[in-house]
Amino acid sequence: MPELVRIESPELVIEVSSLGAEMQSIRTRDRRSWLWSGDPAFWGGRSPILFPIVGKAPDNRLHIDGHVFGMQQHGIARRSEFRLVSAEAGSCLHVLTASAASREAYPFDFTLTLGHAVAGSRLTVTASVTNTDVKPLPFGLGFHPAFAWPLPGAEGRTHFVQLDNGAEPMLSRLDGGLRRPGLLPSPFRAGRLILDHGQFEDDAMIFPDGAGSALTYGAEGGPGLRFSFENLPNLALWTRPGAPFLCIEPWHGTAPEAGASAEIGARPYATVLAPGATAAFAFSVDVAE
Repeated sequence: MPELVRIESPELVIEVSSLGAEMQSIRTRDRRSWLWSGDPAFWGGRSPILFPIVGKAPDNRLHIDGHVFGMQQHGIARRSEFRLVSAEAGSCLHVLTASAASREAYPFDFTLTLGHAVAGSRLTVTASVTNTDVKPLPFGLGFHPAFAWPLPGAEGRTHFVQLDNGAEPMLSRLDGGLRRPGLLPSPFRAGRLILDHGQFEDDAMIFPDGAGSALTYGAEGGPGLRFSFENLPNLALWTRPGAPFLCIEPWHGTAPEAGASAEIGARPYATVLAPGATAAFAFSVDVAE
């Protein structure tokens, strides 16, 4: 059975499962829940880590060095049991290393480390990938946390996403899990997107470029969540129409366009690490009353 770890600060209580190193809850001390509950009637995920791909591969197959490997959407990490290597009052660290099972889908040696830490009203989630192989390591990595929509205590209020950079990034849509060729006009106006469930009838909204490194997800006149991102240039927003959650997903890597190469290293924003090298990624979220 997966092991559940609890970390806390004077303001926040977080629970993290060893299965996928996935957060299970974010609660403030007044017992309000900010993370999605994982109700399988809508979507059983809560905050999966996406590795070694973000999104789908064509026909769920990756091409790697002339060979074809089966790879499910968003990769192998979210279905893998991580090892807990440290747990303190306000932080925990989980590690996933290559195994015989992982090499069947992803033929590389690697170490993926996930950290969760709380300080005051801020939660920080970190990920690092180290190439422990003798050959270059190609991969994508993304975070997929789902938050309550409406936010606690904000029922009936208009919800929005506000980009700190005030940009209007172009929109990419999916077709069968792959990106449609070309970009669509931005739904943001001066960095602001008023949320509506109808926006998700055509699946996720993906912003490959220009969303910046910080945003606020909030309710007009109500609470909000302030995010900052490190080494995560892509952004996606997703829910199932009518479901009471919103995924705010910072990525380094996206699905390829339909008809594009299935080679893992050719995927948009793929990272290729030299042997012995490490790449780091992180996001932080502050609960703003």
